[in-house]
Amino acid sequence: MMDPTTDNAAPTGDPASARAALEALRAEIAKAVVGQDPAVTGLVVALLCRGHVLLEGVPGVAKTLLIRSLAAALELDTKRVQFTPDLMPSDVTGSLVYDARTAEFSFQPGPVFTNLLLADEINRTPPKTQSSLLEAMEERQVTVDGTPRALPDPFLVAATQNPVEYEGTYPLPEAQLDRFLLKLTIPLPSREDEIDVLTRHAQGFDPRDLRAAGVRPVATAADLEAARHAVAATTVSPEITAYVVDICRATRESPSLTLGVSPRGATALLATARAWAWLTGRDYVIPDDVKALALPTLRHRIQLRPEAEMEGVTADSVINAVLSHVPVPR
Repeated sequence: MMDPTTDNAAPTGDPASARAALEALRAEIAKAVVGQDPAVTGLVVALLCRGHVLLEGVPGVAKTLLIRSLAAALELDTKRVQFTPDLMPSDVTGSLVYDARTAEFSFQPGPVFTNLLLADEINRTPPKTQSSLLEAMEERQVTVDGTPRALPDPFLVAATQNPVEYEGTYPLPEAQLDRFLLKLTIPLPSREDEIDVLTRHAQGFDPRDLRAAGVRPVATAADLEAARHAVAATTVSPEITAYVVDICRATRESPSLTLGVSPRGATALLATARAWAWLTGRDYVIPDDVKALALPTLRHRIQLRPEAEMEGVTADSVINAVLSHVPVPR
């Protein structure tokens, strides 16, 4: 995760029109995906903060369709990698291929060279292959045979994992989890939303043909770049900064946790709160912005004690308890 303030390039568009374009994403994606507004907002926040997203949900809740719809509505390139136990790092990053005609090795880019990479079931591949994404996520480059190769901009990894199936999986290590800006939970749809989904399919909706579903580009890479600069200019008062720090420090003192939020997590929470403030039409951050993004930004950065888990304590309940006890600045 990179703080948006580290990008010093000149803006390429109008922030007001950029906000309107990004707000239009929800309506456009809703043509293909029903009832996932929080996940759509989280993905937009991640793009604004140059971060990555871990999507957790049972199979069949439209995680893949959500990413494809977002890419189509933003006119971005997207690729999908199905993570399996036999997947090799070079299958993700690319490799050198010998060309017999020239008697030379040439680099064959892997699927990571895209704007939106869907890493499907990332916890089904061994740690060695999981770690092949670390450099791409942190440095936005891939090094093969000692040569670094830059990835496209924007670049976002959206990884999925199934929370109920553990056989044949490799839990993501803390270092890998910490590279994800947000962890978004994709719930089962409500009864009304599920009826809507089935009605669309009965009327001929094909999830493989987004253009037929009416999904069209409503925002561009220039809009996204202009929005990033506007987010970087969003004012953060010293009181808000202290509030973010106090929340993260309180998790380190929680008796239910063996691991609290790191300073990287505090930086991430500040960045996501700024992005949310800008998306909602303000050029300054308020405590409610911090609260709104606390769960998705922090839930994967803490570690529960085994005895707390046995008692039914969850990461979300710990964070909610912290938010209720940390004094809110005026």
